[in-house]
Amino acid sequence: MTINEIQDEIIDEFSGFDDWMDKYQLLIDLGNEQAPLDERYKVESNLIDGCQSRVWLQADYADGIITFTAESDALIVKGIVALLIRVLSGHTPQEILDADLYFIEQIGLKEHLSPTRSNGLLAMVKQMRMYALAFRTKEQG
Repeated sequence: MTINEIQDEIIDEFSGFDDWMDKYQLLIDLGNEQAPLDERYKVESNLIDGCQSRVWLQADYADGIITFTAESDALIVKGIVALLIRVLSGHTPQEILDADLYFIEQIGLKEHLSPTRSNGLLAMVKQMRMYALAFRTKEQG
């Protein structure tokens, strides 16, 4: 699936709920479904700056594809990370760098997050793009 197809799927899932409490519950459920991050990746260098809660992000690169794994100590943030991983993991660095993450706006996530969570979301996206840039540079090296 392309990044946009995955985003459209997420928009579809969230459009089934009118109430934001239900959407938050969906986020929490998505976070809880995510496999826990291996303890060896819960290191200082994997912590994302700019997040109020603790978020660890691990990026692995093999055969031209980036695979992200992550975990957070906050339920809603864990769900947000799960969504980002679902959209961006399993793609090439260039696809990640070219992606327009319109689903964030479309599901109303941006306007329903506190300013600190919103900053955290931007920090997570930025970090994922930084990994993509680093891996692309490495492969072109």
